Amino acid sequence: MKKTPLILLAALCFANHGTNARDNDAIRLGIDPTYPPMDAKAPDGSLKGFDVDLGNEICKRIHARCEWVELEFSGMIPALQARKIDAIMSSMAITAKREQQILFSAKLFQFKSRLVARQGAGLNGSAPATLAGKQIGVQSGTQFESFAQTHWAPAGVHVVAYKGQDEVFSDLINGRLDGALLGTVEADYGFLRMPQGKGFAFVGEPLDMGDRGVGIGLRNDEAALQASINTAIASMLKDGTYAQIAHKYFDFDPYGN
Repeated sequence: MKKTPLILLAALCFANHGTNARDNDAIRLGIDPTYPPMDAKAPDGSLKGFDVDLGNEICKRIHARCEWVELEFSGMIPALQARKIDAIMSSMAITAKREQQILFSAKLFQFKSRLVARQGAGLNGSAPATLAGKQIGVQSGTQFESFAQTHWAPAGVHVVAYKGQDEVFSDLINGRLDGALLGTVEADYGFLRMPQGKGFAFVGEPLDMGDRGVGIGLRNDEAALQASINTAIASMLKDGTYAQIAHKYFDFDPYGN
């Protein structure tokens, strides 16, 4: 099917997940809404978050109709490659390993990562020796899982992977985990500042996952779409729209250096 330039952005919930067809003016965006304040659901079931607002604005600028497809994070790249979605808009970090599989847009934002634990739990840092024997939760398929498996698991840290970030928080609250590794902003704004995060705190210093920030994931044959999205991102940064959207969620500039 010939792809026309993408023109119109209205965030529509994607109802029919069984078809791989792509409308000429539509782009299907994969999202895992378990990661506030980036990707979440409102009480009425509608999608909300920084990724959602950025995605909607980008779609408007490239003249596309957005169809949001809810998926588990670990299934995003397989769904993209199987043409079940057209792009990944779910806080996916740009890593060398992922770039062997898919294209990425220009950077959308960039955060450090940190360990979160209950205050007084006895975790004094994030060094592997300090965490030996502890149960640390991560979301499956993320750079946090890769980091923990590479740097902590060999030292005897029990790395427990979950399908959704909400499941990580649930087991952390219920005491089945000693700590959780995730993005600093998501941990702060999506958990520590919430009622359920009372009694928890950051442990150790911010950690560098070795990524180059977060971008929109695309298939390798979508260079034209990549160029259009990059132009939209650049224009949002230049005209102040990016800053306006960010101000709804954060009291700092999330773009990073």
